[in-house]
Amino acid sequence: MTSEVSSATDNELITTLVIDDELAIRTSLQRLLTGLGHEVVTAATAAEAMGELRRRKISCILLDVRLPDGTGPDLVPAILREEPNAAILMLTAVNDANTAALCMQRGAMDYLVKPVDLQDLERAINRALARRRDLIEQQETQAWLKQEIVLRGAELRRERGNLERISVATLEALVNALEAKDPYLRGHSARVADLSAMIAAELGLSDEQIESIRTAGRLHDIGKIGIRESVLHKHGPLSTEEFDHVKTHVVIGAQILAPLGHLRDVIASVRSHHERFDGAGYPDGLAGEAIPLGAQIIGAAEVFDALTTARPYQEKMTQEDAVARMRDLVGTVLAPEAHRALSTVINRRRALVFLDEAAPTPGA
Repeated sequence: MTSEVSSATDNELITTLVIDDELAIRTSLQRLLTGLGHEVVTAATAAEAMGELRRRKISCILLDVRLPDGTGPDLVPAILREEPNAAILMLTAVNDANTAALCMQRGAMDYLVKPVDLQDLERAINRALARRRDLIEQQETQAWLKQEIVLRGAELRRERGNLERISVATLEALVNALEAKDPYLRGHSARVADLSAMIAAELGLSDEQIESIRTAGRLHDIGKIGIRESVLHKHGPLSTEEFDHVKTHVVIGAQILAPLGHLRDVIASVRSHHERFDGAGYPDGLAGEAIPLGAQIIGAAEVFDALTTARPYQEKMTQEDAVARMRDLVGTVLAPEAHRALSTVINRRRALVFLDEAAPTPGA
């Protein structure tokens, strides 16, 4: 067989295109990806990127959502017309997460919020390339079989997958729009999702479980759509009635997601992320290991994010102080293993700082 399937092995040389108008970012990513064994080409504009796609076979693309001569939502379909099997990952600032979700609706495979953790970026690239190989193999199998029933079945599966992806991306866009109304919450779900995924990886969970927890993190506050804005954005203490109203957001979130049967584990994590290890949480008063593992992880990540971001009622803590403060909550609010894994992740996390990074000096 001379098709691309025969060469799409773990040993193939992956050609990756980095599209970003900032030289420092292109240089950092080129150095990182070259170290991972990729052949790397770069482009600063959409026009340069399309030129590279016409000159060579590109397997993976890291695409910033904003370029001087184009935007991600417009460039993604153009790329896929030129290279239908490209594995596209969006790089986005927190305030561009809504745009990145739109890019996923149009065919991108994932998005990552800057600054990106080194290990998280590598895992995301590997996932996207694995999906690309699966897509190529599926296409080759369909061509070989030449049977209408098989083709129709494959079309139905692809359509179901597209609908599932669009459904999740649309819900993520709603969460981003909800958070955009409050400067203290903007980007909260994206940060919780990324940290939760790193905690899950530290606990040794499978890639499928990690992605389920990441999705649950992105959607964990979707139920706040049903909370009155006067309560949701209140900066002072909540009354008992108001707090009871806020607590309903976990049930509302689970109800919103209920029709999406493929999100069963995600729904459980969304419903239970405010349960406490001692059983004093809500909505079901679950305790200990009865709390879904995803909910335990998201609960820890959410507390960490609350402590390390500025809020009307508190100054933000350093990451180290937040981890230390959370130690007092282990066994009551937090699951011990979730806190241990979070502490390990924070202590060793090495972020690629993309924004405001000075360009490297010549010869450095």
